[in-house]
Amino acid sequence: MKQKIKERKALIRIIKDFKAKGKRIVFTNGCFDLLHIGHVRYLEKARTHGDVLVVGINSDSSVRKLKGLKRPLLPAKERAEILSGLGCVDYITIFDELDPLKLITSFHPNVLVKGGDWTKEQIVGREVVEQSGGKVIIIPFVKGASTSTLIETILKRFQKKS
Repeated sequence: MKQKIKERKALIRIIKDFKAKGKRIVFTNGCFDLLHIGHVRYLEKARTHGDVLVVGINSDSSVRKLKGLKRPLLPAKERAEILSGLGCVDYITIFDELDPLKLITSFHPNVLVKGGDWTKEQIVGREVVEQSGGKVIIIPFVKGASTSTLIETILKRFQKKS
């Protein structure tokens, strides 16, 4: 499954070849720190919107900048390997920037997917995708399914009582 994990330059070539064959490229991104049911359902739904699902994962340094110094819980290479085990995910790349704009601009996916915790106006790369004739799709958020909620549950459940 590690063959699904690609460096940006290699992934750009792969996507170009798929597009030349008329394949519809779907892109999404996120931290994917502690994979949970919300992530799985989201990625499965995202995959239904095209032929190839590409997932951009924030690097450890960008996760720290976005989520704080205690995150990520799992290093980027492990998060990527875990995602590579999902049948709905075709390719994964790790990016260092705070947002995926450079990645989106480099290969212009046909479909850009984000979760229901985003509004269309907030979605980074929306303009790039729409200007090249692509679509932006928001997938409903799975209520109660979040890494933050999972962390809180673990802390409450296993916290020592004094």
